[in-house]
Amino acid sequence: MTTTFSPEILDTEDGGREQRWALPVDEDSLLRLIRMLFDEYWNDLWFGLLIEGSALEVAAPNAPEKIAMYDGYATVDFGRWHFHLCIGEHTASGPELGRIRRCSRAQLYRRIGSDDTVSSWGLRLFNGRDEQMMTVMLPTPFLTNTQRPTDEPAWEHLEAWDRIRAEFLGLEPDPRDRSGKGFRHS
Repeated sequence: MTTTFSPEILDTEDGGREQRWALPVDEDSLLRLIRMLFDEYWNDLWFGLLIEGSALEVAAPNAPEKIAMYDGYATVDFGRWHFHLCIGEHTASGPELGRIRRCSRAQLYRRIGSDDTVSSWGLRLFNGRDEQMMTVMLPTPFLTNTQRPTDEPAWEHLEAWDRIRAEFLGLEPDPRDRSGKGFRHS
């Protein structure tokens, strides 16, 4: 992809900002993104739902046994448990529910603190009602894959972030991503 995209920049309640880049939402792009994240970075991701009043942050127990498509749904199967995301045309429930269930918006984001440094990176998917389907917290240089603070930033943890930016947005690594001093909750 050769097109570059400008981020949307929003102020956050904690005095920082969030930069958001729109990602393509066609089935092929989303399936490629899901496969990349869960086949290659499964051990370093946290994912779930992050909505006002609730945060469900899950780590995969192992690499997926299978990632498959059926009637518009991508299934990521870890063996003992799995999840489904509607990323393509879903016909079994009719056109209206198919439209509501399908991912209609995807965004890559990074949080910039009041000190103007980046502290976290992620991906969000939204359905046709603009309700959150999933958030993926991408690896951060400031936390281990068990969510413990690192003694020194592990900048190699930004590999997934840099790769998504390059493959889906045509963007090179940004030195600003390596400016952070630590992880902060918002």
